[in-house]
Amino acid sequence: MPTSPSDPAAGYDLAVIGAGPAGLAAAVTAADLGLRCALLDAGPRTGGQYYRHPARGLGATRPGRLHHGWRRYTALAARLAAHTRAGRVDHLAEHQVWTAERAGGWLLHATVGPAAERRASVRARAVLLATGAYERQLPFPGWTLPGVVTAGGAQAMLKSGLVLPGRRIVLAGSGPLLLAAASSLVAAGAEVPVVAEAADYLGYARRPGVPAAVPGKLAEGAVHAAALLRHRVRLLRRTAVVEAHGTDRVTGVTLARLDRDWRPLPGTERRIACDALAVGHGLLPQIELATELGAETRRTPDGAFALRVDTRQRTSLPGLWAAGETCGVGGADLALAEGELAAYAVAGRSPAAGLTRRRARLRAFAELMAAAHRPGPGWPGWLRPDTEVCRCEEVTAGRIGEAVDALGAGDARTVKLLTRAGMGWCQGRMCGPAVACLAGGTVTGPDSRPLAVPVPLGQLGQPGQPDQPAGPGWSAGPQG
Repeated sequence: MPTSPSDPAAGYDLAVIGAGPAGLAAAVTAADLGLRCALLDAGPRTGGQYYRHPARGLGATRPGRLHHGWRRYTALAARLAAHTRAGRVDHLAEHQVWTAERAGGWLLHATVGPAAERRASVRARAVLLATGAYERQLPFPGWTLPGVVTAGGAQAMLKSGLVLPGRRIVLAGSGPLLLAAASSLVAAGAEVPVVAEAADYLGYARRPGVPAAVPGKLAEGAVHAAALLRHRVRLLRRTAVVEAHGTDRVTGVTLARLDRDWRPLPGTERRIACDALAVGHGLLPQIELATELGAETRRTPDGAFALRVDTRQRTSLPGLWAAGETCGVGGADLALAEGELAAYAVAGRSPAAGLTRRRARLRAFAELMAAAHRPGPGWPGWLRPDTEVCRCEEVTAGRIGEAVDALGAGDARTVKLLTRAGMGWCQGRMCGPAVACLAGGTVTGPDSRPLAVPVPLGQLGQPGQPDQPAGPGWSAGPQG
C-alpha cells in the first residue's frame, strides 16, 4: 500500500516519475544503494501499462497468465514492498505530475486522486523520468466507429477488465505490439483471422548481428509466432486496413496491399468481416514534462522524438535522468536495464559491466526495430476529405488540406490555430503525428506545452508548497 512520508521540510534523494518497468527498477535499485526515494505514478498500483493489473473486484487469481515476464514484476514488487516497510521508498499512487521546477533541487507538482481532487508537491534532489509511451495512430476512413480500438487498448481491456473488444478481431498497423496483442487475444479465446503488418520485416535482416545479440527477443517473437500458427492466424505483410465499415459498430474492414512508401495498390483491396479492429503503429515516447523544461531530444529512426541521454541515462539538464521508453521505445527488458543504470548513476556508483553491455545491445535492437517499422510517407493515400483526423475537435482531412492549400499553413502549429486540430482533451496525442504529416512542414522538435497533463484551474492558483510532505532528508550522494 502507498505510504505517506513524514517530514514536510525535507526532500528525497530521488523522485521517480512512473512505476512501470523502468521506474520500478530504478526505485528499488536506488533504495538498495541507500537513497531515499519517492515513486510517483498516475495509477493506483505499480506496474504501469506493461504490467497492468486486473481490477480488484474481478477476483483474478492468476494475472500472470495475461503477461509476459510476470515473475520479473512480482520480484520487483516484493523488493519495493520491503523498501516501503523499511521507510526507504514512498509509493505515491494516483499522483500525476504536471510540471517541475528547479528549487534547490527539484519541486514536482502533481494532481492527486482518480478525479485529480487535490494538489501535491514533492521535493527531491534528483528526478528520474520513466513516463513510458503512448500509441501512434494514423487515421483512415471508419477509424472512429465503435469497436475500433488501439492494439494496446485491446490488451488493456483484456488485462485490466478480463474482456475482449469483440469475438472476431482484426489486428492491423505496424510494430511488434501487434504480434503480442494477437497472441494474447487468441489465448483468451478470440478469433483473429488476420494480422496486417504495414511493414515487411526486411529491415531486421539488414543488420542480422543486432537481433542475434539479443536472443531473448528472438525467443519472445518465436513464442508469439507459434501462438499465431497454432490458432491459424494469417500474417499479411505490407498490408493495411484502409477502411472500416459499419454504422453503429464496425462490421468489417477493407485491406489493401501497400507499396514501399505505404501507398495502397489499386486492385488489391479485399473485405473481411469482423466485429472489432485493433490498430496501432507503434509507440511514441511521453516526454512532455522534460521538453517543457528544455531537455534535449533526438529523432529516433521511426520519426519520433525521444530524450537524449548519455551512457549513464543523464539528460542534458543537471539532476534529471530518464530511462525506458522516454529515451526511445524498446520494450520492458531495455526499460529494466536503463532504470537500474540510472539508479547507479544517481547514487554515484558504477554498475556491473554486464548491465552496461546489455543495455547497449537492447538499445541497438530498439533502434533497428524503429527503423524497420517506420511509417511510410504514402499513408495519407488512405484518407478521404471527410475522414476525421482530430477526433476530439472533429477536424477532417479536408479541413486540414484547406488550411495548407488555401490558407498557407506550413506546419502543425499553424494548422492547429486555423482548425483546432490537436486542441481537444487528448492534446494531440491521438492526432498529432497525423496532423504534422498532413501539414507538410519540417518537424524540428516535439510539441511543447506548459502542462504535461490536464490540471483543474483551481489547483493552478494554489501555492506550490509540499502538501504531500517529502521524506526525512536528503543524502549527500552525488548528482552526476
